[in-house]
Amino acid sequence: MSTTFIELGSVALSASMAVAAGLVGCFAVMRRMTLAADAVSHVALPGIGVALLLHGSPIVGALVTLFLGTILIWALEIRTKISTETVIGVVFTVALAIGSFLTPGEELIDALFGAPGKLTGWEVGFGLVGAAIVISLILALKNALIVSLVSPDIASTSGINVAMLNLIFLLAFALTVALGIRFLGVLLMGSLIIIPAVTARRLATNLTAMLLLSVGVAVISTMVGISLGALFQRETGPLIASAAGGIFFLSLSRKQPA
Repeated sequence: MSTTFIELGSVALSASMAVAAGLVGCFAVMRRMTLAADAVSHVALPGIGVALLLHGSPIVGALVTLFLGTILIWALEIRTKISTETVIGVVFTVALAIGSFLTPGEELIDALFGAPGKLTGWEVGFGLVGAAIVISLILALKNALIVSLVSPDIASTSGINVAMLNLIFLLAFALTVALGIRFLGVLLMGSLIIIPAVTARRLATNLTAMLLLSVGVAVISTMVGISLGALFQRETGPLIASAAGGIFFLSLSRKQPA
């Protein structure tokens, strides 16, 4: 597959991943998963380590452990009634320790901070499909997610399976994290999910505006970070997170809507 095709596909993937992150982030912020969002991405590290040891795709390895970790978190939350944030905190610390041990030293920096230049054609195609799935799911479930946030009891009486809805959202969240691993790494992927959404929440007057602003900030931050990374031959994760943080701090100069 030609290098040009992969480069164009990588740009398209980064943009679609950012759109997914912006949408998922809005509901993560409203569900008060601000700190948990960062922790979830760390669950991917053991899968990346195993994939590299087996000479497989890091994205597939990350996705497998993220999905398994998400189902474990969801099941523990239902069984123990412990908050999602607490369960995620336990799972992510164990995963980070195991992943740091398994991931080869020379590959650890790329896993932690991102290395989009190493994308393959297969990963680009897989990522574009995954991003489309996340975007479609969030838009289709938007109303149900809002109702469940307002009142789980009202959602249940309206025929919404709240437990299943939570699982679907967590899986969409996990898939979004997997899509961004190559660009931001496991340490910083949470920043692209949370910072644009927090910025949008400050500036938006309604949910639609919040979703659009969050997507816009996520896409701009990603494009700026990747461009600077290519220019200065640096890991893209810190640059993308810094760009998103810069936009957030700029937003503080504007008063919040009444």
